[in-house]
Amino acid sequence: QVQLVESGGGLVQAGGSLRLSCAAYGRTFRTHAMAWFRQTPGKERDFVATISWDGSSTNVADSVKGRFTISKDNAKNIMYLQMNSLKPEDTAVYYCAARTTSFLSSWSGHYDYWGQGTQVTVSS
Repeated sequence: QVQLVESGGGLVQAGGSLRLSCAAYGRTFRTHAMAWFRQTPGKERDFVATISWDGSSTNVADSVKGRFTISKDNAKNIMYLQMNSLKPEDTAVYYCAARTTSFLSSWSGHYDYWGQGTQVTVSS
């Protein structure tokens, strides 16, 4: 059974930083593309960032470019999202996801496995 577990969310003031982690259990994700999405109540799940299986390729949404960095540690089966210069509009539940291919995608429908989500709240 595959399981993705996010951690690192919380409450932070605008301009602050947080680092989210996504630990993968049950199988190796060394050949899978992974991603972060976020969602606010009543809205669709939005793409944040994606990373290739070996970490050599990344793609980041324009709304967070220059502020958020995605990375992964294959030895530990953990993916990270470093979030700097946070803004109130970054407030959302953040989800990590993995797909069973190595191709990057910003579409949530391409992802096969999802974590339970972690809340990030940025106060003004």
